Amino acid sequence: MSKELESTNTDIRSINSHVMSLNEWILLIILSILWGGSFFFVKLALKEIPPLTIVLCRVFIAAIILNIISVFSGFKFSDLIKHWKSFLIMGLLNNVIPFSFITLGQTEIAAGLASILISTTPLFAFIFAHSLTKDEKLTTKKSIGVILGILGVSLMIGIDSIKGLSNGVIGESLCLIASFSYAMAGIFGKRLKGIPTLLTATGQVTMSTILLIPIALFIDHPLALKMPNLTSLLSVLSLGVFSTTLAYLIYFKLLQKSGATNTLLVTYLIPISALLLGIEVLHEVIETQHYLGMFLIILGLISIDGRIFNLIRPNKN
Repeated sequence: MSKELESTNTDIRSINSHVMSLNEWILLIILSILWGGSFFFVKLALKEIPPLTIVLCRVFIAAIILNIISVFSGFKFSDLIKHWKSFLIMGLLNNVIPFSFITLGQTEIAAGLASILISTTPLFAFIFAHSLTKDEKLTTKKSIGVILGILGVSLMIGIDSIKGLSNGVIGESLCLIASFSYAMAGIFGKRLKGIPTLLTATGQVTMSTILLIPIALFIDHPLALKMPNLTSLLSVLSLGVFSTTLAYLIYFKLLQKSGATNTLLVTYLIPISALLLGIEVLHEVIETQHYLGMFLIILGLISIDGRIFNLIRPNKN
């Protein structure tokens, strides 16, 4: 999802009048597939590689590629050092915590279900923004959206919670914590508004790699593991190259061309691609309550987005 949120939440409150072209819509769909595919790749990699090792490899690959791109774009190592504290916090909130918790959560739940839960990130972002900022207060429409989203999440995990803390509930809770972290990253990311987006992306994955190396070595002992099969290795490589590096580059391109409000539409599309991959390729089974929960979450996001209301009543806020 990744990383995603820092610039999105910076002007999420504004109404973007830009009409997206066909090429921009194609890029948006590709981005949703790349981020939706990350849940699929994680599920495949987990068959032979421990969770934190997967996350470390993902950010390490992205850090190498993005640092090379940054150098060719004219950035220097001193540019990263200058903002290292901010990149450290962003790396923790936007990569280390959510990537790790999503991957750990997927050891217990399906990839499609994980993607639905992560799609709640904008809902939590608005809740936190209302409490922690002065200029992003909840309106009636946004409040309705948040309530619908919370109902959707409650529907998905409520039944299992009554029965007790099963593995499914633990996995779902981990994914929700990841959503909280993404939301906090979006709010903190407003402080990085003056820093070039490519430098921010490079800095946060670089600091994420530094943070994860000792953690993964201590917990997973990856150097002592046997060589994974080709499918797992290609899945990790795809996570780093496609779902992180390429996704970042497309995301930032869309931000510049389409604006944050239009780019936020990817939130609606990610669960669709993740669900299709999970069901068709991994043969996952998603229960009826999860589909109903996703429906409520999407209604909530549409309410928060507001453009449906603007089409119905274009002259009213």
